Amino acid sequence: QLQASGGGLVQAGGSLRLSCAASGRTFSSYGMGWFRQAPGKERVFVAVISGSGGRIYYADSIKGRFTISRDNAKNTVYLQMNSLKAEDTAVYYCAAGYGVLPRRRDEYPYWGQGTQVTVSS
Repeated sequence: QLQASGGGLVQAGGSLRLSCAASGRTFSSYGMGWFRQAPGKERVFVAVISGSGGRIYYADSIKGRFTISRDNAKNTVYLQMNSLKAEDTAVYYCAAGYGVLPRRRDEYPYWGQGTQVTVSS
C-alpha cells in the first residue's frame, strides 16, 4: 500500500514537500514515481527515482523546480516542490513501478490515493 501526504494550499512561488509511505519489504525493488492530474485532464508523469535512488528522471515541465528523493530505510519517497506555479495545481499520486525508470502509467501496478496541491496566484 502507498499513502501520499503533504499536499495543501500554497501561494505561487512557495514550496511543499510531498511524502509517500509504502508498506512491505520490497520497497527498494521498485522504481517510485509521482504523477499528477489537474481537473479535467489526464494523469501525467512528473518524476521517477530508481530503486537504489541512483537514477532520476523528471518531466520537462517541473525540471529545476521539483526534486524527487527516497529513503529506503523508511520506505518513503518524497517530492520537494519549489517555485510553485498555478499550473502545478493538481492531485498528486505516488506509484510503484517495474523497471529502472518507468514513465508510463501502465508500468505502475501500485498507486497511492493522491494528495491535493493547490497553488494560488
